[in-house]
Amino acid sequence: MTRPFSPERWAFEITHILNAVFGPDRFPVDIPAVAWEYTAQRFPEDPIISVKGDNLPGFDGALFRAPPGRNGWGIIYNNRISSKGRINFTLAHEFGHFLLHRLAYPNGFRCGEQDVVRWDSEYGQVEHQANVFAANLLMPLDDFRRQIAATAKVDLDMISHCADRYRVSLIAATLRWLSYTQKRAVLVVSRDGFILWARSSAPALKTGAFFRTSTGPIEIPSASLPVEQNLLVDGRASIDHGAGVWFGEPVREMTVFAEQCDFAISLLLLDDAASFVSFESDAERDTYDKMVPQWSRREW
Repeated sequence: MTRPFSPERWAFEITHILNAVFGPDRFPVDIPAVAWEYTAQRFPEDPIISVKGDNLPGFDGALFRAPPGRNGWGIIYNNRISSKGRINFTLAHEFGHFLLHRLAYPNGFRCGEQDVVRWDSEYGQVEHQANVFAANLLMPLDDFRRQIAATAKVDLDMISHCADRYRVSLIAATLRWLSYTQKRAVLVVSRDGFILWARSSAPALKTGAFFRTSTGPIEIPSASLPVEQNLLVDGRASIDHGAGVWFGEPVREMTVFAEQCDFAISLLLLDDAASFVSFESDAERDTYDKMVPQWSRREW
């Protein structure tokens, strides 16, 4: 029996075709065109036949079967979303559902913002796998590394460049960078003074720089930029904090408010030299690491 393709395998196969046809400098990926052409060739009896925007209250995107009498599937995105990057990742996410899950879920999917934005499996392995596919297809790791080296000291402009290159959100680009960087860094997404979720790079996690959001709400520091909004210029700012604000060591905080200003994205950069002992073997882990096994973290 043939083993089903993994999310990475599907993304790598399509990436190989795109590289062969268009060359390596071919971004951003045109998801509607790729979905139509690829599925028509690979699944001529059951392809994607429609990709369109519509009013989807409470949802970012959906995968649905064609009406009776027609073969195929459709992808819908919420046309009230203003961010092109968020739309593009949503389309890739739903394309991933088609390739990975349509047979097991013949009624399709409706995916909310959290399903597409959060890259852990708290909302289920199915959503996690669709995000894995989307990240690998839109932001191939070899190309991303050419934009930002693993040892590079980043700023928001560098990550914003990648977000523009791949037509993804700033959160998606930051998560992709966190997956391979050798720097100690933590992404914090907050709203109304509390952390919604957080993600640490491997070097930061190993030195105890993480937030255990699974235990309950965590209040953000009163000196942080999401609280001190008077320091923001055009919705973003950077600041150097001393020890005791975010962690027990100095931190450089870079914060930007998301498109609809309903949450803040803060990237925390710490010095390379750990200020405390490594927790590599038995540290208490954050939500992401509790939910996603070690073998699957390489996907990001």
